[in-house]
Amino acid sequence: MPKLTQDQALRYSRQIFLQGFDLDKQECLLNSKVLQIGVGGLGCAAAQYLVASGVGAITLVDDDKIDKSNLQRQVLFAEADLGRSKCATAKDNLERLNSNTQIHCIEHRLADKELLALLQTHDILLDCSDNLSTRNQLNKASLQSNRPLVSGAAIRMEGQIASFIPSTQNPCYQCLSAFFPEQDLSCVEAGIMSPVVGIIGSMQALEAIKILTEFGQPLVNKLLMFDGASMQWNPFVIPKNPSCAACAVEI
Repeated sequence: MPKLTQDQALRYSRQIFLQGFDLDKQECLLNSKVLQIGVGGLGCAAAQYLVASGVGAITLVDDDKIDKSNLQRQVLFAEADLGRSKCATAKDNLERLNSNTQIHCIEHRLADKELLALLQTHDILLDCSDNLSTRNQLNKASLQSNRPLVSGAAIRMEGQIASFIPSTQNPCYQCLSAFFPEQDLSCVEAGIMSPVVGIIGSMQALEAIKILTEFGQPLVNKLLMFDGASMQWNPFVIPKNPSCAACAVEI
């Protein structure tokens, strides 16, 4: 397993100086592999902070191209990038941010078997997608591969984040999603305030780092909801559904 070099120790010194976050935890981050689904508003923010913080490798999955409406909130992209692949453009910019991180791109949607095989070579899954069917697919893969899942969502002035670590005691994402129906509205119809996706995406990166390094207390079994209009955070406990169609079968 790669060890921190002297140059890397200097680069990440502000993290290493944190109480309880030492050289060993930074090396743990250096040897971690993140699978991130989605390079939109959430994904741009999450990927930047993961790469800047020193994660060893990240695989970005997104089949979309950059259009003008993306530029308002997807901060890895510029006007000159219009029409380019989101994955390829993000990779170029992230490599300029940190050449120590291995960045891989997949520019198509993953079928269940491909997703599961890929996730088994990674340590954690970040859900930066924008629809319920994909989130449930990622939840199933997380359970089958026994990999932690960090889920984020944002629309209008609201956002939410939760972390799921598969076990017989813990709830899964579908235990939560059973409480609300598929959203008919997207950012196209409902709108989204630019900094809201940045807030939630950066929180996803923070949760991933905490889980990967066993530092702090991640949002396991909790949903944290953010109201940008009132600047309030509200935590909720996620109950495990003993009849859940996902985790009652998979775990």
